[in-house]
Amino acid sequence: MSGAMSSAEPQVVVTEPTAAAIFLVLTVASGAEGEVREVLADVGAIRRSVGFRVPDAQLTCVVGIGSLLWDRLFSGPRPAELHPLPEFRGPVHTAPSTAGDLLFHIRAQRADLCFELAQRLTERLGATASVIDEVHGFKSFDERDLLGFVDGTENPEGDGAYEAVTVAAEDPSFAGGSYVVAQKYLHDLAGWDALAVETQEQAIGRTKLSNIEFPDEVKRDDSHVALTTIVDEDGTEHDIMRFNMPFGTVGAREFGTYFIGYASSPDVLEQMLTNMFCGKDGSSHDRILDFSTAVTGILFFVPTVDFLEDPPPQPSSATASADTTGSLRIGSLRPAR
Repeated sequence: MSGAMSSAEPQVVVTEPTAAAIFLVLTVASGAEGEVREVLADVGAIRRSVGFRVPDAQLTCVVGIGSLLWDRLFSGPRPAELHPLPEFRGPVHTAPSTAGDLLFHIRAQRADLCFELAQRLTERLGATASVIDEVHGFKSFDERDLLGFVDGTENPEGDGAYEAVTVAAEDPSFAGGSYVVAQKYLHDLAGWDALAVETQEQAIGRTKLSNIEFPDEVKRDDSHVALTTIVDEDGTEHDIMRFNMPFGTVGAREFGTYFIGYASSPDVLEQMLTNMFCGKDGSSHDRILDFSTAVTGILFFVPTVDFLEDPPPQPSSATASADTTGSLRIGSLRPAR
């Protein structure tokens, strides 16, 4: 491997909203790192084999690698900001930090293609990796979550979308990659639906029907929009790309949103979570958390296609076991915890 990644092909992170998605989080068995490296190198080919039959369905698969697995798979430098996602413990609610070595974020306009690709990938991995969380997401009406509000409205567009998610010159060895935080939220729909629409709108910071953001002078400090808008002191707003999907199991009365946010740095994602769970500007927490509980939380790095297909050598066992906790970088946007 050359090690120069500035012109490497990125994975397909930025897409139009899809009708279906499968989110797979896996752990890798000790001693199976070599086999897993081989499968990751073949993910693109497996995706093409499945998606070739229905090209209009736009089948994609993003591979993310967790901090604790990275040093087991690859020797040499690691992404500068890759670390285990911290727990965000606020005065009322907590965002947990949970296990996960690999993420497969599979998307398409047809659920059957997502299902087959998930099946083929897990077949190839076999006993080398275990699925510890599997969520099947679906499009709900006009991009709404199960709370009834449009989700992902503030995603940047055009070149801004790629800039928001792509590592650049700040980490040249991993330029073209992305960071992604994945969280599963379960909703108390009965409690939420018992609220008046006006109260729901105040909690979100947008109108429910027309999806119009409230003016700043009207927006509550504890609204979701107010707390997840990250602006520097100089007025610079930091964007992420959200590809959230609703999911549920009717018989189990389980209803939720799978949050998946991509960014060029995890700092902005973690600042959003800090604001939501620990409060800001006099608010103790995001009002939506009174009806939506985070049950998982993991940070992954998304390397380029070139890196996956032609990775650096596998480390020796001594090197791989030297760092089992990952590295934690305190960035400019991340407050001390």
